[in-house]
Amino acid sequence: MITDCHCHILPALDDGAWSMEESVLLAQKQAEWGFGRVVCTSHRSALYRNTPEAVIAACDALGEELYKQGIPLELVPSMEYRLVPETWPDTLKNGWLLPWEGNHILVELPISDGSKVGNIVPEDEIRKLIVDGYQPVLAHPERYLYLDMDRYRSLKEAGALFQRNVGSIEGLYGSLVSKRAKLLESEGMYDMQGTDLHSLNYASFFDSFGFKAN
Repeated sequence: MITDCHCHILPALDDGAWSMEESVLLAQKQAEWGFGRVVCTSHRSALYRNTPEAVIAACDALGEELYKQGIPLELVPSMEYRLVPETWPDTLKNGWLLPWEGNHILVELPISDGSKVGNIVPEDEIRKLIVDGYQPVLAHPERYLYLDMDRYRSLKEAGALFQRNVGSIEGLYGSLVSKRAKLLESEGMYDMQGTDLHSLNYASFFDSFGFKAN
């Protein structure tokens, strides 16, 4: 079963799908592309302070709707955890980690301003997660243009897997991210890819270059 390990299709939880109708349309596209299972990684960040209870409830509701409409897609509740002081310590304190495939945890850095990690050292947090039995997966490293190759290697050496976004190389996030994604791919840094699907606009872009899951 092919899995999309990163998407934002749950309705009204973050900057992804806003309605159940949109969620169903996005899920239908994922099934058409060839996915049999998707990990619903709603944001847990300073802006979107989701809890496991909210994510699980939304995942169950969407799953029921997909079953009614005959869309063959398995949903797995999880979150995309931003390593920032506003939410990461609280997440750990409350035990709010929702792993997928047993122990995988999707983490992300601030997209454009690395200083927002504050006193958090991502490599240290990655090592701590591994000690606790989790496998950290760094979401879309190509989007962190403030990182250099030495820092990417440091994150990999700490034990993080790297997840590339579908559309990064094709230009969804601009030419600089495309260039960075090609560099990371040429260096063999990626371990997996995910759609990071947020909207029907994303879906249309993927269809424009004939994306199929494999």
